[in-house]
Amino acid sequence: MSNNNKPVVNLISKPNNMLKTVYTACRTCYSADYPINIYNSTDDEEKMLKLIERVISSGHYSTIEHIQVTFAIANVSRACTHQLVRHRHMSFSQKSQRYVKEKGQFDFIIPPTIEKNPELKEKFVSFMGEISDKYQEFIEAGIPAEDARAVLPNATASSMVASLNLREMIHLANLRLCTRAQYEIRLLVKEMCDALVAEEAWLKPYLVPKCERLGFCDEDKSCGRKPKLAGV
Repeated sequence: MSNNNKPVVNLISKPNNMLKTVYTACRTCYSADYPINIYNSTDDEEKMLKLIERVISSGHYSTIEHIQVTFAIANVSRACTHQLVRHRHMSFSQKSQRYVKEKGQFDFIIPPTIEKNPELKEKFVSFMGEISDKYQEFIEAGIPAEDARAVLPNATASSMVASLNLREMIHLANLRLCTRAQYEIRLLVKEMCDALVAEEAWLKPYLVPKCERLGFCDEDKSCGRKPKLAGV
């Protein structure tokens, strides 16, 4: 079992001049000047941020698709990664259960609702041990890992490298930081956003739950953070 249930997230790749690249893309759409001249201009950060906000607010999202960021992610459950890989505009390289055999007790993530109940946590951990024993029994009997993995649960810890452009990063944050999102993926995406904002502070207003950007909640059920959209 992992030492804790917190995702381990590291930002491992991003453009060096993210703000200027986005600004260049935005301004190029409305300028007769060469893009390289815009990129090499001495426009100050405030001017760049104002234009970027205006363009993104207008829904001109192609301007932020030029930015690609990559994260190293570990200590997340298969249940969590199954949700993450549903996002269409991301690329993933995940630890394979076909080629990587679990040795001894596999790492697993305990849901917080079970973690806080000592009696249920003990039963959960015990059951993970039983599954591990059965998995090892199959492996030792010569069953290929790709078949023995059938007994491994959604709680099994996994790791991956995930890449996405800035448009999808904002979309991911807007959806998965919502309190309606499942706890673990909400925590994972928060770690991803925090890692990126630590390098690019100007992105903080964009990497928020969608209600913060919309000014209202469009979910069927609302946490009350923002007023419901009329008619929803």
